[in-house]
Amino acid sequence: MLDSTRYDTASPVGDEGVADRSLADDIKALVSDGRLLAEAEIDFHKKRAIYGANEGRKIATNFAIAGVLAFFAVMALVVGLVLALGQIITYWGSTAVVTGALVIVALIFVSKGKSRLNRLKAVLSEDEA
Repeated sequence: MLDSTRYDTASPVGDEGVADRSLADDIKALVSDGRLLAEAEIDFHKKRAIYGANEGRKIATNFAIAGVLAFFAVMALVVGLVLALGQIITYWGSTAVVTGALVIVALIFVSKGKSRLNRLKAVLSEDEA
């Protein structure tokens, strides 16, 4: 901790205490305080980085679990659609309809992804030129 009383000019000793303090002592005290502050700052950032890493790992775990559960929910929906449509049309027909619909949706997202990729390439090539 910083020794703030070290710099008081109004010491109980009077003017003799100020006269006893030399420039070298002040520089040593300044270096000592600077080192202490630097160590405290480094320690603070280390602890902040450790906290961020631990929280990041927990957040990633939560998102991974949510992703897995969402995947199984979509699979349950697909199976449910196949079974429900199987009552109306044959099970092979309902499988074909659901699979076809999923392929069409996937192709739409692939098209959107390609469009964004081409736009990104165009933007990046303009910046490099």
